[in-house]
Order: sequence, then C-alpha cells, then structure tokens
Amino acid sequence: MNPEKEFFERLASGRFMIQKSRSTGGHVYHPRVAEPGTGATDLEWVEASGRGIVYSTTVIRGKPPAANANLALIDLAEGPRMMSRVDGIAPEAVKIGMAVRARIITEEEHPLVVFEPAEG
Repeated sequence: MNPEKEFFERLASGRFMIQKSRSTGGHVYHPRVAEPGTGATDLEWVEASGRGIVYSTTVIRGKPPAANANLALIDLAEGPRMMSRVDGIAPEAVKIGMAVRARIITEEEHPLVVFEPAEG
C-alpha cells in the first residue's frame, strides 16, 4: 500500500480525494497509513469538498523575466491543512482568510491541486 501513489492516481483521473478514519471521523492530508495523533489505520478515501480558507501566504519574487508566484497554506473545509498556491489573481492579492476552491491541473506532466478565489 502506497497512499501517496494512490493520491496521485486519483488526481490523474480528475478526483481530489483525502483520507478519513472510519473510527474517529478525522480527515487526513498528506496521504499516509495512519491518522496522526490517534494512530488509527482504518483510513478510507473520500471526495474532498474542494473548499478551503487561506491560512497563510507568501509571495515568491521571481527574478526577471520570471513572474512572481504565491505559496499558501490552505485549511481544507474537512480540517487538514495543505500547501499549495492560489491561481487566478495576482500573488500579492492573496489574503489570509480568503475563501478558495480547489481545482486539479497538470503541470510538467504531473497532476496537482491548486486553488482559486471562491465565488460568493
């Protein structure tokens, strides 16, 4: 069993899924074989809602001609926190507390989860 490989296989098929313990109900991200804190090994894959809130953000200044980029920690609605980026707006416009929504993209032939500002 390789949870990280399973995660990326699901992403490649267009599904953003995280793990959830059947016994504790706790959601887990980054993929692993046991729930942190409890050690529960009864993890199953569940569809992530894709909703989140920016917990922290920073602007990575690109050396010209490279553009600036942002790096953000996102609190998923299910509880876990993940590192990603917020696309669709200028890196400097990403704010702590901003509501975001996930989407799956392919970059350098690898699927990954990025976020965009949530509407409404």
